[in-house]
Amino acid sequence: MRAALVGIDFGRGDFTASLEELALLARSAGAEPITTITAKRSSPDPAYFVGSGKADEIGQACLAERIEIVIFNHALSPAQQRNLEKRLNVRVLDRTSLILDIFAQRAQSHEGKLQVELAQLQHLATRLIRGWTHLERQKGGIGLRGPGETQLETDRRLIGERVKMLRTRLAKLRKQHETQRRSRGRNQTFSVSLVGYTNAGKSTLFNTLTKAGVYVANQLFATLDTTSRRLYLGEETGNVVISDTVGFVRELPHQLVAAFRATLEETIHADLLLHVVDGSSPVRMEQIEQVNEVLREIGADHIPQILVWNKIDAAGLEPGVERDEYDKISRVFISAHSGAGLDLLRDAIVEAARTEPVEAADPGIALADADHIPNTPSGSTLAYVIARSPLGT
Repeated sequence: MRAALVGIDFGRGDFTASLEELALLARSAGAEPITTITAKRSSPDPAYFVGSGKADEIGQACLAERIEIVIFNHALSPAQQRNLEKRLNVRVLDRTSLILDIFAQRAQSHEGKLQVELAQLQHLATRLIRGWTHLERQKGGIGLRGPGETQLETDRRLIGERVKMLRTRLAKLRKQHETQRRSRGRNQTFSVSLVGYTNAGKSTLFNTLTKAGVYVANQLFATLDTTSRRLYLGEETGNVVISDTVGFVRELPHQLVAAFRATLEETIHADLLLHVVDGSSPVRMEQIEQVNEVLREIGADHIPQILVWNKIDAAGLEPGVERDEYDKISRVFISAHSGAGLDLLRDAIVEAARTEPVEAADPGIALADADHIPNTPSGSTLAYVIARSPLGT
C-alpha cells in the first residue's frame, strides 16, 4: 500500500528521528512510504491539523504519487481525521491507529488478542460517539428522524457489552497469573525481565542467552507476546527465569497503557530489569527516557535496573562494565549479535541475584513450566482489531 507520511515540527524533541520511526512503523504495518511531507507550526489547526493550504499540498501529492493512505505522525481528533479524508479522498491514519493496526496483525496469544480488542474498542468508542453527534443534535428532518440515533445507540450498546465481556475474561486470566506467581514465588526463583525501546535487540539477546528461537526481525514490534525461559547460571545461583517483552515506543497511547496494565504489572514482579539500549542509535538517551517514563506509569520504576548497552559492534565500542557510586553494576556493554560481552552480562545477573532479595512474585510464570512457557502478552501492546469485528471500521 503506497503511503504518504506527514510530520509537523512543533519544535519539541528530535523531529528527524521521529519521522524515521514513523517510516519504520509504516513498513511494519505493511505500507510502503513513497513521500514525506513536513511543515512547521506553533500549534495544530483545529480543522485539518496541518491547515487548509498544507492539506491541499498533501492532496496534490496523493494524486501525483498515486497514494492510497496518508499517515500522520501525530494523534488526530475524530473531526480532523474526517475532514482530512473528505478533502484528500484517501484513507487517513494517525500514529495511534497505526500502532493499533500493527498490534492487530501481530498479536498471537489468546490473552494478547483480548487485550488488543479491548484497547481498540475503547479507542473506537470515543470516535463513534463524536462521529454521530451531528445526528444527535438533530430534532427531526427528512431522513434524520430516529434511524441515526437508533444506530448510534445500538453501536454504543454492542461496544459496551463487548468491552464488559472482555474485561471479565481478562480479570479471570489475571487471577490465573496471580496463582502462577504464588507458585513460583514459593520456589524463590530470581526473575529477570528484558525491557527496552522497540528494535533495541531484546529478542536477539534473549535467544543468545537462552537458545529460545524467538522470532527476530529488523522491524518495530517484532515481539508482541512475552516469552520466558529458564537460564542456568552456575551452581551458586542456579536457575533464573528470564522474560522477553514487547518494546516500548515514544508517545505511547494512554489507551494502550490502560488496557495492558494487567500484563504490564507482570514486569513489576520481576526482581531485576535488564534495560536493553541500542548503543548505535543517535537518540538512545531519549529512548531510555521514554522507556523509563512507561515504567514509572506502571509502577515498575522501583525495580533494580541494569542498562545493557547493545550493538556495541555497530557503535564501535568495546565490551565492558560500569559501576555506580555504590559499586553496583549500572551498565554492561555487549553485542547480542556477536556474543561479545555476554559473559560480563551473565556475571552481572549473578551479582544482582546475590544482592537483591527475591520477592514472592514473578512475571506470572510457574517455575515448573519455565523450560517452555507458552507466550503471554506483555507490556505496551495494543491493536486494531475492530476492523475484523461485526461493527466494522
